[in-house]
Amino acid sequence: MVDIDLVGKTSFADRMVICSGQSHRQVLALADRMIDVLKEAGQKAMGVEGRDSAEWVLVDLGDVIVHIFHAETRDLYNLEKMWSMPMPQSQPMEARA
Repeated sequence: MVDIDLVGKTSFADRMVICSGQSHRQVLALADRMIDVLKEAGQKAMGVEGRDSAEWVLVDLGDVIVHIFHAETRDLYNLEKMWSMPMPQSQPMEARA
């Protein structure tokens, strides 16, 4: 499991959690269990996508986005690398001219 701080990188969430399962069944079980635990705590996911294929299930918790990947799909997309990199510093428009 990887926990990535998104503050200052994007406005859609503050954190991203990435984990994986070794089979489609395990990916679905992880997603279902997380949703059940949320319900037990009186919380609700804002959205769940990808349950049909179980290659990549995204659970939107508002400030936290959880990605549950099939192991091979996680390697293919490599979100850890993309979102862990520091954001380039933006320059004022005057400095670009």
